[in-house]
Amino acid sequence: MTVIQAALLGVVQGLTEFLPISSSAHLILVRELFGWDLGSAEIAFDVACHLGTLLAVLIYFREDVTRLVVGAPGALAGAPGQSARTGRLILVATVPIALTGWLFADIVERLRQPAVAAVALTLGALVMLAAERVGSRRRTAASLSILEAVGLGCAQAAALVPGVSRSGAVITVGMLAGLTRQEAARFTFLLGIPAILGAGVRTAWTLGEGGLVEPTSLLLVGFASSGVVGYLAIAGLLRYIARNSLDLFAYYRLVVAAALGIWLAAA
Repeated sequence: MTVIQAALLGVVQGLTEFLPISSSAHLILVRELFGWDLGSAEIAFDVACHLGTLLAVLIYFREDVTRLVVGAPGALAGAPGQSARTGRLILVATVPIALTGWLFADIVERLRQPAVAAVALTLGALVMLAAERVGSRRRTAASLSILEAVGLGCAQAAALVPGVSRSGAVITVGMLAGLTRQEAARFTFLLGIPAILGAGVRTAWTLGEGGLVEPTSLLLVGFASSGVVGYLAIAGLLRYIARNSLDLFAYYRLVVAAALGIWLAAA
């Protein structure tokens, strides 16, 4: 892996991890487009990029994270209050992706194909367009029921399939449940903290079994580029959806899906 590859893949990871356009689909697209085969370096690089995006969301939502951590004992004990309830909802909503990632890891890995990503991008775009037109967009995340939180958690678990997009799926289902765009996005990013951390730990464990094969300098490039771009992506998305719909992202997903389809047909 070169410095340019590390920087570009870090930028792609940081940008698409938080925008509702699927990081896995874009990483597949970039690697296929340039013919990059990272080989044994892929696991270590994934860990570095996950840590970068995790740091980005922790810094951006540091006040929310602090309240959730401080209020965690009370949340587990059933204490009242918005922060405690949000903490419980995040805990419940994390269960589906934890179970899916544990039980179906091999199946998910086999789904990392351009054709799967193209289909998922298309279906996700159509549901996103529907959510913009039928969602009431009046509720806050703290008003979600436990069952609704499980539904958002299942949406996050579905995003293990390349092309679905974790942020896109959870924001879309949140809007269908009546959340405002901003509330749906905020809950999505907070919900993503344990998911990103879990993915990083899992890949780090795999890396530990095989040993570090990539120069630390390249891992730092991936970490830094994904972290900085990830922070900017969070800020930009929240600012954008405060005044605009998700239609632009849905149409972009359709364009990428079409491009993947054309590339597959020509291959």
